[in-house]
Amino acid sequence: MGYKIVVAGATGNVGREMLNILAEREFPVDEIAALASRRSLGTEVSFGERTLKTQDLDTFDFTGWDIALFAIGSDATKIYAPKAAKAGCVVIDNSSLYRYDPDVPLVVPEVNAEAVLGYAKKNIIANPNCSTAQMVVALKPLHDRARIKRVVVSTYQSVSGAGKEGMDELWDQTKAVYNPTDDKPAKKFTKQIAFNVIPHIDVFLEDGQTKEEWKMVAETKKILDPKIKLTATCVRVPVFVGHSEAINIEFEDHLDEAEARDILREAPGIMVIDKRENGGYVTPIECVGDFATFISRIRQDPTIDNGINLWCVSDNLRKGAALNAVQIAEVLGQRVLKKG
Repeated sequence: MGYKIVVAGATGNVGREMLNILAEREFPVDEIAALASRRSLGTEVSFGERTLKTQDLDTFDFTGWDIALFAIGSDATKIYAPKAAKAGCVVIDNSSLYRYDPDVPLVVPEVNAEAVLGYAKKNIIANPNCSTAQMVVALKPLHDRARIKRVVVSTYQSVSGAGKEGMDELWDQTKAVYNPTDDKPAKKFTKQIAFNVIPHIDVFLEDGQTKEEWKMVAETKKILDPKIKLTATCVRVPVFVGHSEAINIEFEDHLDEAEARDILREAPGIMVIDKRENGGYVTPIECVGDFATFISRIRQDPTIDNGINLWCVSDNLRKGAALNAVQIAEVLGQRVLKKG
């Protein structure tokens, strides 16, 4: 006996990836429904070797369904997640709407799988921001060993984090650079993204941070440890898929780079590729389609006591979104629902 699964937002980048990953990981599905807005009604999407036609999110009855994976943005989630939860369907939400709600667990299974048990207050579990998810996977095993005091992170985030519109804008602007008569001004982003980097993701807050930077701070505290101090600079780069992060970590206790490398090699969800030679590290183009969070460039920081630097790369549509949501569903199934 398997699960009755709903994927809401099935025609978007993340929704399609959720369907792919459910099939790839052979999640025990008895029945599956792909939901979309009315303008995408009837669009065909793939689920393994099957083809599904999207159904209308607005009229769908969640009664009798076990788990709903939501990838529809905060505004729509505000309307439909409570309906699904009230009908007895557990919502795993990829938007930012519920991440900071104290009654909704924010979960990265390699880091705080036990938090899933708190789902029952609202029948909702939140998926973290893409840049936070891969970072805390890397931080958790090191924190367990030497206690992290402070993190300084700079991100290099791909345009797929801004959805299909972001990917289209990079593609169109890149072509336009080589065609002087074809002008493609910035629409999705605040400046040209082709052959450029933009130190601005989400809106600016009063203190000068962007909301993306604030999210990384707040979510790390909720998922991993409220005592950790973290400062972030989040940057959009002209890469289609795959987020990268340069992470500087200061620990309470001494941790040398060799032990850090060994700890990370043994940690769940991590692949260490760290050779001090040409190409002995992972770049975003190499992580696309992979489940792992890749760690490279592990080295001591000689400017502080107990400091380590590392490079962290992951497919943001997978670990940063769809994969993490499916992993949450797996934990929920194993520990709570116990079907399949």
